Amino acid sequence: MEWTLVGLFGVSAILLVISILKSSHASKVEHKQIDMVHIDIMKEINAVQESIRNIELDIEVVMNDAGITLSTEEKLFMREILDLYKRNYSIESIAEMKKVTENEIEQMLAPFQKLKDERRKVANEN
Repeated sequence: MEWTLVGLFGVSAILLVISILKSSHASKVEHKQIDMVHIDIMKEINAVQESIRNIELDIEVVMNDAGITLSTEEKLFMREILDLYKRNYSIESIAEMKKVTENEIEQMLAPFQKLKDERRKVANEN
């Protein structure tokens, strides 16, 4: 009986060591997978940042070629107005939000409104 208990304790100790080793191996595998996902996400973030930088440089080149000079505040103001317009806010509500006249907003959005109307005409001709 004593030998049976000693044998059972020995087997249980061996099984405990085996389960600890297997769980640590599984933990290492999961950690490697997490690292790979992290690396992939970082690569995607870097690619997006690079495309944003390229777009910003393209915009600067186009603005320089067109002879347009806007300050940072003017660019930000124009971007906000265009964003509101593209989200289908009315010119009146944009003017009210930005505390400027409707005429100023219409003048700023004039080039973008023409492009939008032209697209509609082409789409409706088919």
